[in-house]
Order: sequence, then structure tokens, then C-alpha cells
Amino acid sequence: MTAKDFTPIRGTRVMVIDDSNTIRRSAEIFLKQAGCEVILANDGFEALAKINDHQPAIIFCDILMPRLDGYQTCALIKRSPRFSKTPVVMLSSKDGLFDRARGRMVGSSEYLTKPFTKDSLLAAVLQYSANAAALT
Repeated sequence: MTAKDFTPIRGTRVMVIDDSNTIRRSAEIFLKQAGCEVILANDGFEALAKINDHQPAIIFCDILMPRLDGYQTCALIKRSPRFSKTPVVMLSSKDGLFDRARGRMVGSSEYLTKPFTKDSLLAAVLQYSANAAALT
């Protein structure tokens, strides 16, 4: 995909929640290159504190994190009337059917396996920002 393919996501506010500095940094670079505004969080607690202030259009959330895991974080986001429609894409190094099903049960929109590619990350933003625009 070319940079032109991602023009519709320019300016989209995206949150990345992951306890790995490498994953956060990679996602941030990919997203900023596509013109997205990026908010980073180390874990679910930090993310929940930032979501209200920044109101991301899409959230990428790691599953295995200390204190509050990705499933708990996603469930809390989805319980909020204000953010229940915000797409949450789970990120995990596991690619099992059980993990995907559990993600759906807590309200996630999609599941990306780590390490993700730039194209898969940006395609998810493109898909869900287009869906969000269609809902408004």
C-alpha cells in the first residue's frame, strides 16, 4: 500500500496500549508516518486515565499486561457509554482461537497478531475510521 492509500486516516487519533516499549514505539512510528495523532499508554490503568482526555477514534490494546490485562481494559472501555462504540483492536503474540473468542466476548472489534506489520496496523485504522465515519 502506498502513502496515498492512507490519506483518509490522516489526523485520526489512535491510542496504543502495550507494556512493551518496542511495540509502542513501532506502532507510533507507523501511525505517525500515516499522519495519525498517537496517544501511548504502558498499561490499562494509564490508558483509562488518558482515554477520557484524548477520546481516541480507535484503540490498539495488548492482551498480556501487568496490573490490568487487555481483556479487562477492553471490557472497561466498552462498559463506558461514552466509549462503547470506540473500536478496540486486541494485540497479542498468541494466535489461538480461544484468545480471539475471549477478545470478542469483551467487545473487541479485531485481533492483530504481534509482530504486526505497518500495513496491517494502518489497514485496521483505515477500516475502523471508515466505519466510524459511516456511523456519524
